[in-house]
Amino acid sequence: MDGAGRSHVLTEIASQPECWSRAVTVARESATVLPAPGARVAVIGCGTSLHIASAVAAAREAAGHGETDAFPASEMPVRPYDLVVALTRSGTTTEILRALDQLPDSVRTLGITADASTPIADAVDDLVVLDFADEQSVVQTRFATSALTLLRAHVGHDLAPVVEQAAAVLDQPVDAALVDRPHYVFLARGWMLGVAAEAALKVREAASAWSEVYPSLEFRHGPLSAADDSAVIWMFGDPNASLVRDVAVTGAHVETTNRDAQAELVRAQRVAVASALRRGLDPDHPRHLTRSVVLSGS
Repeated sequence: MDGAGRSHVLTEIASQPECWSRAVTVARESATVLPAPGARVAVIGCGTSLHIASAVAAAREAAGHGETDAFPASEMPVRPYDLVVALTRSGTTTEILRALDQLPDSVRTLGITADASTPIADAVDDLVVLDFADEQSVVQTRFATSALTLLRAHVGHDLAPVVEQAAAVLDQPVDAALVDRPHYVFLARGWMLGVAAEAALKVREAASAWSEVYPSLEFRHGPLSAADDSAVIWMFGDPNASLVRDVAVTGAHVETTNRDAQAELVRAQRVAVASALRRGLDPDHPRHLTRSVVLSGS
């Protein structure tokens, strides 16, 4: 945190609507290097970037742009893709660089990063740089959501209402009922599931809270048994009425919304930071984590 006691991540969260508007412009300017309709694409990432990769892959397929897979960079299989997109804020993550190095020369590669001066620049055929979304905090927020904006805009999603919804969220106080709870569960479907997974990660890494994520309709197939009055069950996307009823019976706090999942992620980011501060933790520097994972000997 800075000398005034304000965390960098709070400033970075608050800057997201502006960053997203800029990312939409970058999407138009970079259209020729972003995935072409009909191309067979894989998107790779680690941690937060993996969750964004999952959201992007599902959104691209749902938009009819072609077969799209998402993988942790460490688990990237050898398959005949037309394009592999690597998401990496730092541009230095070992698993990303290794995965790219092992691809056949026939596979075109695209990196999306916040820093063009890092090794990713030499590891890919094309590079899209979101330097305006770079961050000081270890906890990723605006780079990840700007990358999501870039690729959502490219497949035809209208991000203008999402920017407005996020700005409105930032104008509201954090809901005290959601802060510093023992157990968080995030539920979603389709491309929103990756966004919900990112919300769960933010709560877990910033506040060291127990958090989980499930496809919405899978929650009744076992995980429901762990829900009680200490839990927050947070549903992204239009809520399923029967699921809401079944979860409410457990006594858990059920949080529903009709906002776009990306705007709702902003609420979860703020809850994560507020919970960390309530617990006396530094949300900029979570325990045992670093801004980039660079393995020894790499």
